[in-house]
Amino acid sequence: MRALVQRVSRASVSVDGVARAAIGPGLLVLLGVTHADNEFICDRLADKVRALRVFADGDGKMNEPLGDREVLVVSQFTLYGDARRGNRPSYVEAARPEQAEPLYERFRARLEAQGGAFGEYMEVDLVNDGPVTLLLEM
Repeated sequence: MRALVQRVSRASVSVDGVARAAIGPGLLVLLGVTHADNEFICDRLADKVRALRVFADGDGKMNEPLGDREVLVVSQFTLYGDARRGNRPSYVEAARPEQAEPLYERFRARLEAQGGAFGEYMEVDLVNDGPVTLLLEM
């Protein structure tokens, strides 16, 4: 499981021009699921995201976890794109939708996060805060 985690001032996701979800300050998580992932890995990664100390403390240092801030999770199978051979990425490592969607929903629920529309073409709008972007893998 891979998560591209971005600290944002705000973020939103739309499907067919219709707003699906929006958050204020918090984290935007692009989540990729591979065929080797399971509920244990999903829970560990969600807990890791919640515990990341990427927000400023009273001294201005990145030392605070998510706390009461918001999270927006967007499914992103292309995080498992492999372009080492040629210019057209292969997605054979990405989980099939029937496996990936329940794990995506579990991840989102564990973080009490808003979400995009699984398997749909989405437009994601964000304002990076920092910018702070991390790639996490389990």
